Formats: sequence, C-alpha cells, structure tokens
Amino acid sequence: MAAQLSEAIARIKGTIKGRVLAPDDPNYDQARQIWNAMIDRRPAVIVQPADAADVGPAIQFARANALEISVRGAGHNIAGNAVCNGGMMIDFSNMRNVRVDAGKKRATVGPGATLADLDNATQQHGLATPVGINSTTGIAGLTLGGGFGWLTRKHGMTIDNLISAEVVTAGGKGLRASEKDNAELFWALRGGGGNFGVVTEFEFALHPVGPEILAGLIVFPFAQAKQVLTRYRQFANAAPEDLNVWAVLRQAPPLPFLPENVHGQEVVVLPIFYAGVVAEGQKLVERLRTFGDVLGEHIGAQPYTQWQKAFDPLLAPGARNYWKSHNFTELSDGAFDAIIEYAGKLPSSQCEIFIGHIAGVANRVAPDATAYMHRDAKFVLNVHGRWDSPAQDASGVEWARAFFNASAPYASAGAYVNFMTEEEGNRVAAAYGSNYDRLVQIKRRYDPENIFHLNQNIKP
Repeated sequence: MAAQLSEAIARIKGTIKGRVLAPDDPNYDQARQIWNAMIDRRPAVIVQPADAADVGPAIQFARANALEISVRGAGHNIAGNAVCNGGMMIDFSNMRNVRVDAGKKRATVGPGATLADLDNATQQHGLATPVGINSTTGIAGLTLGGGFGWLTRKHGMTIDNLISAEVVTAGGKGLRASEKDNAELFWALRGGGGNFGVVTEFEFALHPVGPEILAGLIVFPFAQAKQVLTRYRQFANAAPEDLNVWAVLRQAPPLPFLPENVHGQEVVVLPIFYAGVVAEGQKLVERLRTFGDVLGEHIGAQPYTQWQKAFDPLLAPGARNYWKSHNFTELSDGAFDAIIEYAGKLPSSQCEIFIGHIAGVANRVAPDATAYMHRDAKFVLNVHGRWDSPAQDASGVEWARAFFNASAPYASAGAYVNFMTEEEGNRVAAAYGSNYDRLVQIKRRYDPENIFHLNQNIKP
C-alpha cells in the first residue's frame, strides 16, 4: 500500500503546478507545523497549490487514494484541523495574494493570506475590513467561522463584509458563491466553516479606516478587578461604536511603561481602539482612567497596521494552546466573580481571560441572514490557556475547563466555532442553533460523503 501511494504521489507531482511534499522531502516537517504546538500530525502528502486550478486535482487524488483531506490556510485554528495524520493536507502557503480595488472599496484575497497580508495591502489606500486581533491569523479560517475584532462594533463581523467566494467542491468543481450565485452555499460559508468546500478566493467590502488610529493599553491592579470590570460594563454599554474597549486579566508582561515590580503580577488590562478622529477618542478615553489606580498606560495615535500586530508577541507560534469560550448578551456580577476567581489562579504566565466587545452593527443582522446566528451576543469571553511544556497540559486544560463550567451559568446560548477545541464536536449543533438543520441540508447537497470533515463538523 505504501509503495502504491508513493507511486501515486510521484504521478500527481506531474499534474500539480505547485509543490507536492512527501514525508522524505526536506521541506515536509516545516510545512506540517501549525500554530498550536499541542497538535503534531504527519500527513501522507502535502500539496501546496500554485493557484486554484491545482485544488480540484488534489481533491480528486485524495479521494482516489482514500486519503483524508485537511485544509491549511495559515494553520492558526486552535483545534488544529489544518493538518491530518496519514492523509492529504492542502496547504495554501503559496496563495497569499491580496488585490485591492480602492475605487470600488473591494479586496480579493487568497486563502493562504494572513490578516497582516490583508491589512498591509488595504491600508495603502486607507481602507480595512473587520478581522481579528493577531496579524498571523489566516483570513480563511477566521472568515469561515465568523470573524470579529476591533472594527466589528462599527462595521460588523468579517462574514458581514464578505461579498463573494470562489469554492472548489468535494467533486472537484469550481463555483462562485455570492448573494446572486449559489446563494445557499454563500449563506453556509458565512460561519459554517470548511464544511462545504475549499475556498480559493475571498472578496471583501472595505471601509475607510486610519491609516492612523488611537489605540493602546491601560493597566490596573488585580485587587481592583471587580471595581474595574463593573465600571467597564457600564462604560461599554454606552460607548459609541467607533470605540472598542476589551478587558484582559493576566499576568503583566514586562512592558516598558509598567514599573518592574508589576511585571509578572496579575493585572487587569483595558486594550483600547478608536476608529474615529483621534482628538475625539482621547476625550472618551479619559473616563477609563477613573476606573481604578492606573499602574501604567500607553495610548496614542499609531498606524492601524501597528496596532493589529500589538498582541503578536503574546500569541507567537510554538506554544501549546487550549481555549474555551462563551458568548454573553450581558455581563453579570456572577460572571465577573468567576472571571476574577480563575484569573487569580492562572496555571502559567501566558494564560489569560479576555472579554471582547462586539456589540454594534453585528447585532443588527438577522440571526438567519448567515450561518453564524448569535446576533444577540454583545461580548465574547475566551479563556486562553497557553504554556510551553507538555508536562503542563493536564493542569492547564483542567483550569480552562473548570473556568468554562463555572462561567457557563452566566453565558448566553451557543458557541463561536473558531474558539472551539477539537473535542467539542458535541457543541456544533448548539453553535448553529436554529440554523443547523439548514446547514445539514446544504452539506448534503455539496458534500454528501462528508469529505470535508476535519472541522467543527456538520454531518450530512
């Protein structure tokens, strides 16, 4: 069997314009690495398409040789679904192109592009679309699961700005999906993950942003966490949509604007982003300083692209990561008590709990307008477990799960699929709620054999 597969791989190298890597290839080990170091898998073959025309033959090859298929955009997904054991990984590392039509305010983006690739291209024209907060994240996975970040309050989720997608189906056929073309598929792609095909191109609407924005951090003592969070809740619920303030509880990194005696201590951090006129943002930020005793701050006008990379050092590849997440329609005192309790017993210096504020434009989209349905969610809570040694896995995972359970009574329904780990398949139906049955029907149409099942899977 191994010999037959080796012969088949040799043959496909003659039909694929891009690279085809077998386990003995010197580039194989680097290509199979993904962001989450807890995932260590070895595909039988890695195909790195040169363009969309390579994808159909790759899928057909995998099916002809009974190989499981995984798809890697940037490999940032927490569940590690980008890489498989003993199957074929379609790796879009060589398809990171971004084309911007500034006149139409549109960007066409390759499936291997990162947020940095997109931001760098669009900001040359003073434009952007809502994406995440870590520039090394892949645009493909982020979009297919929903996508939110600093611009979400003002411009909606990433999927709310998706205009069209080019898709290769399980049968190897290329399709365009948009409101006019294959509209049911387009509906499913906006939040339904990689269940329905392989997206080879995304088209996004763009909005004027920056290139200079107001952003930064204010840091408060952990002893004042309840006071700070309570005042944050009141402030966030009344804040204009140009302003986005999150809350993070973690141990303080050695940031230069913090006193040395604060480094390594538990703190409450308010990351601040203002997309409007800088002077107006500075007036709004002033009130945040009254939430507690400020240990340090670093706030000012800066390029949007710089802020988009601000958290990259805390989220660099190579560490072991385990996440749990809840949606919230409101933040209760009970939720704050759970957050403070578990932030007070972090299992490693890299762990954190954050509250992302997403209320705004996304709340004004109907729950059945896209596959992602949780349009009542105003906040997303993520417990981000992160450490370096496998010896820390048990304690880190136990802490994350315990906090998830403790905060569950205060959360709203559903889940955000991009933050779900590999073992959370039982939450998939809840993640889609009343949209789930429609997604099953679309899955049956486009992937009846469940070829694309390495995802938060919707079974046909």
